[in-house]
Amino acid sequence: MRRRMLKSKIHRATVTGADVDYVGSISLDPRLMKLADILAHEQVQVLDVDNGARLETYAIPGRPGEVTMNGAAAHLVGVGDRVIVLTYAEVDDGEL
Repeated sequence: MRRRMLKSKIHRATVTGADVDYVGSISLDPRLMKLADILAHEQVQVLDVDNGARLETYAIPGRPGEVTMNGAAAHLVGVGDRVIVLTYAEVDDGEL
């Protein structure tokens, strides 16, 4: 059997920007992406600690210190909100 398991977690990052005119995604500090093992264009789930919004998008490298919501997601998550960014991996039972 395959199970979907939590792979990466960035806990309570503060959103530094919101750009509704960008095509989509979340721009993340490249160092954070590396530390959390999140690749460019990898699907992520974003949980807004402050307003309860939950959404899926993909991560792209931003500037150092950056956590920017892009596109439609910028309507759900605002500057200053604290977010949790998650990724998941499919794992065989034998790998657990």
